[in-house]
Amino acid sequence: MRSARLSASALALALASIFMPAAALAQFGPPPDRGFDRGNGFERRPGPDRGPGFDRGPGSDRGQGVDRGRERGRASGPDGGTILGMSRERLARIAPVMRGEVDRGMFPGAVTLIARGGRIVHFEAHGFRDAAKTVPMTRDTLFMLASMTKPIVSTAAVMLIEQGRMKLSDPIANWLPELREMKVEVRRTGADGQVTTEDVALDRPIIVQDLLRHTSGFSYAGSVRSARLKDLYDRQNIEARDANISGDEMLRRLGQIPLVNQPGTAFEYSISVDVLGLLLERVSGKRLDILVKEMILDPLGMQDSTWYVAQGQRARLAEALDADPQKAVMWPAYRIFENPAENSQYFKGGAGMVSTAEDYFKFAQMILNGGEFQGQRLVSKKWVEFMLSNHLVGMAGTTAASTGPGYGFGLGFAVRLQDGFAVAPGSTGDAMWAGAWGTSFTIDPREQIVGILMAQGPSNRVHTRMLFKNLIYGAVVR
Repeated sequence: MRSARLSASALALALASIFMPAAALAQFGPPPDRGFDRGNGFERRPGPDRGPGFDRGPGSDRGQGVDRGRERGRASGPDGGTILGMSRERLARIAPVMRGEVDRGMFPGAVTLIARGGRIVHFEAHGFRDAAKTVPMTRDTLFMLASMTKPIVSTAAVMLIEQGRMKLSDPIANWLPELREMKVEVRRTGADGQVTTEDVALDRPIIVQDLLRHTSGFSYAGSVRSARLKDLYDRQNIEARDANISGDEMLRRLGQIPLVNQPGTAFEYSISVDVLGLLLERVSGKRLDILVKEMILDPLGMQDSTWYVAQGQRARLAEALDADPQKAVMWPAYRIFENPAENSQYFKGGAGMVSTAEDYFKFAQMILNGGEFQGQRLVSKKWVEFMLSNHLVGMAGTTAASTGPGYGFGLGFAVRLQDGFAVAPGSTGDAMWAGAWGTSFTIDPREQIVGILMAQGPSNRVHTRMLFKNLIYGAVVR
């Protein structure tokens, strides 16, 4: 019965993607025990010394990549030898493909990282860090995460729930009274073809779970289908695109703008996690940057992950090409060189962080390990399983603009509903998300794979994230 329900849900999401509006399309070391094994026949593969955390493996120090193929232990055969069931020869395809993307003008450069069973098997820098293509890309380059901030903040929310500070079913107005009297815009088309709108009361309050799974009824100005609501989001500066705005002021203004859907009825990618970040501040009594640092960044050793780029680190920041048409629009909205705390700007829980490939790997591997990394337990195994389950059953909407078809959404992560019916390989239960600047990640519990792509090419981001997934799974030979 469970598989039948999943298939029906997947079909519903797929049909929804067919009718998805064009505006939405524009977004487009192992654990010490068994780890996080979702079943599906996964067996732990034998390998070298499997201590806690991750093992870079031979050749994976700060040299040219990992296991380049002629080191000790290379086996003969059609795959040129393997490492943890991944073909060295096929992993070696990644570098020339990335160089080709650089030459085609997809982005100036990229950093790619793949781990299996907690061990990094591929970690390389490609191309250039700067738009002028004069500074070589390095593996410690900083990238604007954009929406890859969301899974981190969502995990912090789950940790507070584990601590008993709030529940998924709690109305967010318990802490955000500015949003207590929300309305929903209802659009009706008359017999004469005229469209009228009416703002009606909520059928139920927005709850914490709605923020985590994007079913709150909020939206983004760039994807909302109502011209009226788009104008309100823009004029009220809800997303802080034009100027800084405090969290309190943002919430006050947001509370006057109608929702696009009744809460809990449809997936609508939105500012929900920005609102979640403000909620976490009020629940915890701490600024979001401090809370995330204490709960996640410091325990995982994510020392290069921050909410702005300080003066002395700016040379490490990757750039998008000046020719990328989205750069001119997006860059002023991020103001990544300003400390939000010093500029009356709310910390964007949905888009505000910068990080490196290796730092984000630590977070992703923690999720893959079932909430633990190098002896640090952040989240319980059962809560991670719950986070990576589909929470959209029976609802409208689709994640396809970001994931392609075949995915639902959990608590902060898109989750794959079946092996097939997608545009790239994967496994039932794999998790992913991506950022508007061009970053993306994949977490595959069945195959014990983490894949990280760091690039800054916003106009080509959907193409590059699917290309990288094809390369990851093209290297899996056992």
